[in-house]
Amino acid sequence: MIKIDHVHFYVEDAKVWRDWFVHHLGFQAVTNGINSSHTCTEVVKSGVVCFLLSSPLLPTSPVAEFLHQHPPGVADIAFIVEDVEAAIAQAQAYDIEVLQPIQEYQEGGISLKSCKIAAWGGLTHTLIEKHYRRVGEWESERVEEISKQLPLSPFPLVPPSPSPLNPPPSSITAIDHIVLNVAAGDLERAVAWYKNILDFQPQQIFKIKTDRSALYSQVMVSRNGSIQMPINEPASNNSQIQEFLDVNRGPGIQHIALRIPNLINAIAQFRACGLSLLSVPNSYYSRLKQRVGFPLSHQEIEAIAQQEILVDWQEDAAVGARNAAPLLLQIFTQPIFQQPTFFFEFIERRLQAQGFGEGNFRALFEAIESEQIKRGTLN
Repeated sequence: MIKIDHVHFYVEDAKVWRDWFVHHLGFQAVTNGINSSHTCTEVVKSGVVCFLLSSPLLPTSPVAEFLHQHPPGVADIAFIVEDVEAAIAQAQAYDIEVLQPIQEYQEGGISLKSCKIAAWGGLTHTLIEKHYRRVGEWESERVEEISKQLPLSPFPLVPPSPSPLNPPPSSITAIDHIVLNVAAGDLERAVAWYKNILDFQPQQIFKIKTDRSALYSQVMVSRNGSIQMPINEPASNNSQIQEFLDVNRGPGIQHIALRIPNLINAIAQFRACGLSLLSVPNSYYSRLKQRVGFPLSHQEIEAIAQQEILVDWQEDAAVGARNAAPLLLQIFTQPIFQQPTFFFEFIERRLQAQGFGEGNFRALFEAIESEQIKRGTLN
């Protein structure tokens, strides 16, 4: 068993970004801030999605060191594992650098083990073995008290909460996938790294090429299917992946996809809160309607086009009495930080749609190319 516990962002002002997540995406702030002598950390949560946001208080903060080398972005992805000792032994067998040896904590009904290993560029992975008492036994004041006593970096001490059976239409319920960009020629090594160290398995392969640029992508999936991690490398010198690598000053996380059960309503709410999203030309929807097996009603495609959401489906995978096909709805934000690096994706999967549609992948690639042209970084 492996699953994502939390994602840790290093930013210039944790409180500003806490408010950004609350205001723009409807997250909840679940602590009043966790400070060490050198770092401030805020925790925000939506459903089972948990983000840590850390900023430096002093130049000695590891966040300050990260921000000296990279723009703000994802510094660590924390995974829950069944056996942290076996996981670290597996990493050491492949000579992976252990940045933090196994540490154990037991207090207030919490039993935790964690360690941290180096991954790609400035990215690290925290590996956590975590055991909680039943949710009903928690006292929120005690959780916060314990949170402040324990080291900052390994994990947030937030009691687990079950997903609601009927979440609000705009609620973010899960992390669908996380995308890693690596340098040209490193794709095979990155694929082998996640296969050998975390037992991820290769799935879909994409080769996206336009008249201007290109990329290669390999989707990696955890053996239990709970984590999807596409890995991209540039296939041309002016690729948007190469632009990311140049601006990020090395490999890193390009975007995180957040799953939403009713994407059309959610995006309308996000737009009302001032969230900036990538534009989709009207011609995209004209072409969409000409595809074989177009599965949407006139009313729904109009609502989708109004929100500029991408649509994809398997033309040969119709199911059910109404001959409906598994459907992907996807939309992407503009880069959320000042530099054109990290962005969010929002995704709705209908009829248990799996994997990634090549049509949407190409449409995203072309939309980012348009932004590159505006920036003057793509001739």
